[in-house]
Amino acid sequence: MPRPALRSRSFARTRVTTPSGRTRIKYRRKQPSPASCAQCKGPLAGVPRGRRNIMATLPKTKCRPERPFGGQLCSPCTRKLLIEKARAQ
Repeated sequence: MPRPALRSRSFARTRVTTPSGRTRIKYRRKQPSPASCAQCKGPLAGVPRGRRNIMATLPKTKCRPERPFGGQLCSPCTRKLLIEKARAQ
């Protein structure tokens, strides 16, 4: 039986073979889903996949691209939006 802290389903369980030949269960935190675009729901490039405590320690420039709508929209959607705004003027 694992210790109580590891019994939560927030841990991913993987079977690992030790050098002695025994199989053990290794507990590690699950990887969060990638950040998604607000319009097309596709994955965002340049945004790391990290848990909240890890993302909070990263500098702001490492958390999202430095362009308009960086971290919210993917580059094709941003390009379309900026072209639409330029045509509307």
